[in-house]
Amino acid sequence: MARAPAFNSKPSPIPGDVRLMHVTANILFVVAGLALATLAVNCGLRLPVFTLKAIHVEGEVARNSVSTIRANAAPKLTGTFFTTDLQMDKRAFESVPWVRQAVVQRIWPNRLAVRLEEHRPAAVWGSDSTTDRLVNTFGEVFEANVGDVEDDSLPTLNGPEGTSVHMLAMLGRLKSVFDRVDAHIDSLSLSGRGSWRAELDTGADVELGRGTDDEVLARAERFLATLTQVTQRYQRPLEYADLRHNDGYAVRLKGITTVIPKAKEKK
Repeated sequence: MARAPAFNSKPSPIPGDVRLMHVTANILFVVAGLALATLAVNCGLRLPVFTLKAIHVEGEVARNSVSTIRANAAPKLTGTFFTTDLQMDKRAFESVPWVRQAVVQRIWPNRLAVRLEEHRPAAVWGSDSTTDRLVNTFGEVFEANVGDVEDDSLPTLNGPEGTSVHMLAMLGRLKSVFDRVDAHIDSLSLSGRGSWRAELDTGADVELGRGTDDEVLARAERFLATLTQVTQRYQRPLEYADLRHNDGYAVRLKGITTVIPKAKEKK
């Protein structure tokens, strides 16, 4: 009996070049689809409905009105609700005079919320610059109009760039010492070699010299412990004092110059 012809049920293998064409085509379709989706999203993000239309300002605004803050910062804002760069927006608000720090957030669908922290002046930063600069309570130097400060008694700090934090801390420590004898520091200077000098509200100058902060502070305390006795004895105000001597202090009163020996330590 004759056999039926055998049939091979397995399909013929697809040539490699055809498979490559299929894979390439699929990849191209995926890439094209992603590109179209990205384009659609970008177009959607730039729709007029998402254009920034309002800025809500809160926090410390004593130095600037809200309208002034908006007028200074708004021209520097770019993009829409979705595309605006919050870090650049933050810098735009912090460029406004007296603004120390800004926190910027999005509010759906087309607003920004800004919380501001203002500089609180603690001293005037003296330098050769023609720009007015102040020192805030953190010891940071910032540019502002000194005429906007209501407190006329702000002390002045004169020192190398980058020393404002150290100088403000030293001013606070020295102030507590000088206040005990009702003497107030108008200006504190630090030379490039690390020597301190204080000018009092009476116009007297006090050379505090070099050393660690504790050493300078101890020197000032010993000096002030004898100052009242000297001024009362001669009935003349202090004009100049030099505390840089190892064995005492050179003191110049109005019309009198003398040297006060260092007080002996009590055992």
